[in-house]
Amino acid sequence: MANTTKPLTATEVDSAKTKEKEYSLFDGRGLALRVRLNGKSWRFSYTRPYTSKRSSISFGTYPEVSLKQARDLAHSARELLAKKIDPKEEREKVSSSKSAALNNTFRLVALSWFDIHKVKIADKTARNLLNSLNNHVFPAIGDLPINTLTAVNVISALKPLADKGTAETVIKLCQRINNIMTFALNTGVIESNRLAGIKEAFAVPVVVNLPAIKPQELPELMRKITLANIKQTTRCLMEFQLHTMVRPSEAAGAKWSEIDFDKRLWTIPAERMKKRNAHLVPLSDQVLTLLNIMQTVGAKSEYVFPADKKPNKHANNQTVNKALERMGYKSRLCSHGLRTVASTTLNEQGHDFDIVEAALAHVQQGVRAVYNRTDYIERRRVMMAYWSNHIDSAATGNMSLSGSVQGLKIVNG
Repeated sequence: MANTTKPLTATEVDSAKTKEKEYSLFDGRGLALRVRLNGKSWRFSYTRPYTSKRSSISFGTYPEVSLKQARDLAHSARELLAKKIDPKEEREKVSSSKSAALNNTFRLVALSWFDIHKVKIADKTARNLLNSLNNHVFPAIGDLPINTLTAVNVISALKPLADKGTAETVIKLCQRINNIMTFALNTGVIESNRLAGIKEAFAVPVVVNLPAIKPQELPELMRKITLANIKQTTRCLMEFQLHTMVRPSEAAGAKWSEIDFDKRLWTIPAERMKKRNAHLVPLSDQVLTLLNIMQTVGAKSEYVFPADKKPNKHANNQTVNKALERMGYKSRLCSHGLRTVASTTLNEQGHDFDIVEAALAHVQQGVRAVYNRTDYIERRRVMMAYWSNHIDSAATGNMSLSGSVQGLKIVNG
């Protein structure tokens, strides 16, 4: 008759005394109590699936783990072995998964995504993006393991912001959170994106177009610019932006090092562009005249339009906006709307759409972008000259700074 191990009793386990040499008390079916000088611990011995090698796994110390608890752990281990699963490997896998979950908080994953994403966008856009996460997302869910996030707790985190009426901000945050979750999915941090549809829980923001005057109102604008009580730098900046069709920040931050007078080109580096692509701007006679004026204004600065009190910095991006408001254009025209005036006018007057879009530094999408990889620089020179002449015509001769000093010599440098 085969020998069988008599199961241990709670009293035997509790009364087991340490000896000079460690020994084991067997409970049967692989479970044993190991008694050492420094205490008692549970050990489960088994044969590994497939390799048939002997191995063991610890179930913790006594009395922290009772006899009943140790037997339950041994039972669970035997169930895994019946499925050809090594209990030690399974424990390590679960432990590793839990450790990864605790380390992969939403904040840490989001910052990893941001480090990769920030090189694709302008520095200012990157700062604003990170600030929005720091202010509205991280305080609520930043320290939670990303694989535990649900639509319910993320929506709850964004609801206070939505209740303030900032629908556009909420939708942008939903998109950014979804981008982070997609990044986590693609890098193996999570197995599914449970937040893909969270934006559907919020109201769609009402799209408000930036205010811009109609092309036929350009003469009125030029007349008001002439009569406005604004500083010469501000007036030059306003006309420069109108002629070059660039964005407010691109104009305000223009540097002399970016201007090539000989080639009559302004090269805006990629890091200052919205789409992170360098942009070439052909310079008309009128724009060169404005640059000539700025070379004679105030202290020397690396910037074409230096700040009034700090010439080592460039003019504020909102300078033209504030001036337009003082001129009575609040809600009628903003500085970005000057681009709209140019685009509408040139399209209405039959200029090639692709040439206008290239001048505006709009990045085309899809199949059209594949075939339109040229900047059309020479054709844009012609169009920009046309646009500058159109502005001068609207200014009825000498109302614009660019038209009032045509006799001045352009200084190269």
